[in-house]
Amino acid sequence: MKLTYLGHSCFTLRIANKVILFDPFIRANELASGINFNSIHADYILVSHGHSDHTADLVDLARNTGAKVVSSFEIHTWLNNQGIENTHPMNIGGKWLFEFGTLHMVFAAHSNSLPDGTYGGVAAGFVIETSEMIIYYAGDTALTTDMRLLAEKFTINTALLPIGDNFTMDYKDACKASDFINCNKIIAMHFDTFGYIKINHKEAIDYFTNNNKQLIIPTIGNTIEL
Repeated sequence: MKLTYLGHSCFTLRIANKVILFDPFIRANELASGINFNSIHADYILVSHGHSDHTADLVDLARNTGAKVVSSFEIHTWLNNQGIENTHPMNIGGKWLFEFGTLHMVFAAHSNSLPDGTYGGVAAGFVIETSEMIIYYAGDTALTTDMRLLAEKFTINTALLPIGDNFTMDYKDACKASDFINCNKIIAMHFDTFGYIKINHKEAIDYFTNNNKQLIIPTIGNTIEL
C-alpha cells in the first residue's frame, strides 16, 4: 500500500489497483501549491465531514475523476443536489464491502456543516479493513474514550491522526489516542496549514519517541510505503 500526502488532511491511498482519496482540499492550500491538481486520480473519495478545508475540491474532483464518493447521508444528498450522483451514503457504526476492502464509518468528535452552512451529519472517521492491513483515518476529532472500542474490534496497523490543536486534538492527545487504539505507528495530519494549527515538529516527534511510539510528519507530495 502506498500513501501520498497532498497537504492538510488530504491523502491518496493506493490499495492493489484502486486509489482512495481522503478529504480533498488542495487548490486553496498554499502549502500544496506544488501538487498538480489536474493529475489527481481517484476511484473513491472518502469525506469525513463537510468543512471547506476538507471539501473545497470535492465537487470538481468527483466530476473530473468519476470517483465514487463515500460520506454521511447529508453530504451524499448535498452532492446529489449538485449533480454528483456516484455516491454512497453511510452513517456511524455502519460498514460496507467495497472493491478495496471493508470500510467502517466511525465516530469523530467534531462539528460538521457544509460550505453553504447546511448540516453535514455527524463528523466521522474511517477504518479500512483489507487482507493486508487495517488503517484508521480519524478525520477531525478530539481525543475520546470511544477510540478504545476500535482496539477491541480491530488490530490497527497504521493510524492517521490530527495533531494541530485548536480545532482538533494536539500531538499529546494524539499520543494518548494511539494508546486507546493500540497502534504505535501514527501519521500526522491537520497541522501547519493555518496559523491556528502550526506546530513544532521536533517537539511532537520527540514526545512520541519518548513514549516508545513513531510519529511520521509527512511532507506534501511525498509517498509513504505502508
